[in-house]
Amino acid sequence: MKRTEQLHSLHQTIPDEYWNAIIQNDPAYDGTFFYAVQTTGIFCRPSCKSRPPKFDNVLIFPDAEQALAHQFRPCKRCKPAGARVPDQEWIYGVTEYIDKHYTEALTLDMLAAVSHGSPYHLHRVFKRITGQTPAQYIQAKRVTKAQELLRQTHLTVSEIGRQIGISNAAYFVSVFRKHIGYTPAHYRERQGSSS
Repeated sequence: MKRTEQLHSLHQTIPDEYWNAIIQNDPAYDGTFFYAVQTTGIFCRPSCKSRPPKFDNVLIFPDAEQALAHQFRPCKRCKPAGARVPDQEWIYGVTEYIDKHYTEALTLDMLAAVSHGSPYHLHRVFKRITGQTPAQYIQAKRVTKAQELLRQTHLTVSEIGRQIGISNAAYFVSVFRKHIGYTPAHYRERQGSSS
């Protein structure tokens, strides 16, 4: 059974007292339950100080083992499984999030909040593991998708920029040229002549 199918079968009502414990970061509930956030793939203790999740994205588990069995990763901040999350696994979760949300306005602070770490630590560890900063990774992802759209569609350069999350056309052209060495229009022209 795929993870999404498993999660649909887990749909549940969250008791008000559990939801209040999550929102208020209440340490009195630590050990009583754990909560997982479907959009980030991370699970936490009720006392976790990370950004409050959306109610509809939360699943409740009686113990860390069940959250792990449903393929949720332990939070880097509150360490619900007791052990430290390996840096590589943590960064994999961040890159996975970027790969799904690269069309959105992503900031280091937002990525740190989603991955339950500090911006400084995330930036440092991300660069050590991937060889790129989060911003460089996001730009590379967007440029790769732009190349694909330039080859496979007749969308204008501005439309492609918007589709990959860069609404300012001039900035998109500048980012694309910096990565590829050509403007998007010249890249499309070269691709057309080489096929």
